[in-house]
Amino acid sequence: MVRLLFRFLALLLVAGSLFVSHNAGAQVGRPPAGGGDKVELLPGADSLVGLSQPGQVIRKIYNNVRFRQKGVLMYCNLAIQNVTTNVIEAYGNVRLIQGDTISVRGDTMFYYGNTRQANLRGHVIMRDRKMTLTTAQLDYDMLAGIAHYPTPGRIVDKENVLTSREGYYDTRSKLFTFRQNVRLVNPKGTLTADSLLYNSLTRIATFQGPTRITNKDGVLTAVAGQYNTTTGISNFERRATVDTPKYRLTGDTLYYDNVSELGIARGNVVMVAKDRKAVITGDHVRYNGKAGISRVTGHPVARSIVSADTLFLRADTLFSFDNKVTNTRRLLGQKNVFVYKSDLQSKCDSLLYDTADSTIYFYKKPIVWSQNKYQMEADSMRALLKNNRISTMFLKSRSFVISLDTLKNFNQIKGRTVTAYFVTKPNAAPMAKAGSSASATAGSARKPSPAATKAPQSGVLAKGTAPVSTTAPMQEETTLDRVIVEGNGQSIYYAVDETNKLIGLNHVECSRMNIEFADNKVGRIRFYGQPDAELIPPKEITDEAKQLDGFRWREAEKPNKAQVLWLETPPAEQPANKKPLKTRASAKPLAKKFVPRGNN
Repeated sequence: MVRLLFRFLALLLVAGSLFVSHNAGAQVGRPPAGGGDKVELLPGADSLVGLSQPGQVIRKIYNNVRFRQKGVLMYCNLAIQNVTTNVIEAYGNVRLIQGDTISVRGDTMFYYGNTRQANLRGHVIMRDRKMTLTTAQLDYDMLAGIAHYPTPGRIVDKENVLTSREGYYDTRSKLFTFRQNVRLVNPKGTLTADSLLYNSLTRIATFQGPTRITNKDGVLTAVAGQYNTTTGISNFERRATVDTPKYRLTGDTLYYDNVSELGIARGNVVMVAKDRKAVITGDHVRYNGKAGISRVTGHPVARSIVSADTLFLRADTLFSFDNKVTNTRRLLGQKNVFVYKSDLQSKCDSLLYDTADSTIYFYKKPIVWSQNKYQMEADSMRALLKNNRISTMFLKSRSFVISLDTLKNFNQIKGRTVTAYFVTKPNAAPMAKAGSSASATAGSARKPSPAATKAPQSGVLAKGTAPVSTTAPMQEETTLDRVIVEGNGQSIYYAVDETNKLIGLNHVECSRMNIEFADNKVGRIRFYGQPDAELIPPKEITDEAKQLDGFRWREAEKPNKAQVLWLETPPAEQPANKKPLKTRASAKPLAKKFVPRGNN
């Protein structure tokens, strides 16, 4: 995105190139009056008439009038020459030629020979080898080297048109100054500014005041800045913005090196991806155009609007990697990554989002909280997105899912891997509150057998793996379709009846679990590999039986919105239990009678 600055900045080079061929013939400032060589009348005029003026020599010359002074030639149809004061009034087809580079035409001219000041009026045209200036008034001070047009002027070359309310050219410092309503138009775009300066020696263009550059790629706005047309280095100051149909980049300062394609934005940087409804903010952005890599540091935050809700992502450093071949992008959050959404919170060490296959990777101790009731963690996690909605969630190695039920009990599932599949459907009504599916399913079971009490609590656990669900009505909603636990599967859950009364605590172990859902409720449960289960009556439940090995409820670590936005300090990780509570020592014979529905 920052590479687009080059196209904008090229317009500034055009403004200076209009005048590079000028010789030392004009400059800003009025010199003190002083003596000078007399203006010489050259032969060839049709007639000359002397005018009577006491103490002065004045003559009137008609047709084919020519004057000369220090290499400057002047022509007109009618001239009134005051030989005493060295002043000439010229009328009709006035021309002034300086050397072989500059020529000026006008309707009238007042020329002061002592100060070498030429003031032209009417339809004034000034030309050099590459450009033409048209204005109604031009004051040309050749002794000081100043050309000044105090009325609106228009400069045209082969490809460009520049207009301004007022303009100067300083031949000593080689500085062009354009003031008020500056407008540069060429095939590459349009530049408008309040003031524009160009030094043809240093080849640096400087603008002051509100400036706007528009072309087919977008718009650049700034208040002050410089562009070195030789090195291709530019510096924009005082809140500069690049706005394109897809992106917007704003910073207190913007630096760009066209040769190395290196761009740097500093101070309250805001990057907006309009088509993706995403915003990245930070204190410092560095962009390498050749490598296609952007780095954001200094309180970086990425915001993404999803289904009328905003996802906030923070990290110590955010990277963006562009693939110019496939036109895809990868976003990497590195170190101390925190995520906040109204129904989803997460923290991990690193996060990677790949737009090529719409996949999000969570690395190094990732943990996810959802709906204030669910907690998921594993060594690594991976989320597949489809149409900007979650499709599949993978928890790999030491996967652990915890659900807090309505009785404030912790239901738990763990295994080597957990895979959750989601579907997106039209939403006709708000989703049910957490725990409602448990009551409904429990009501359908007739007596508290292990099989009957297994389904409701598994439904609660399953809902915890659906972090994108919300409690508000949506045009579409993403719901959990199926959960598979593979390898060393273990679970404990609290079984309740239709009145929400505790029946007992279920312990289950098996090599594979398959839980299917319909309408946010458990539809079918399958356990594979000779499941081993035990139902513990309420009075026999001990502290050791309440937790699987490695259990930690880490809700105190869950980040809030203010913490993700760097307004507060996130809480530190809670220490693990020194001595993890043991699970049951062995299964009771009841396990042999525990055969869930659909176990085939």
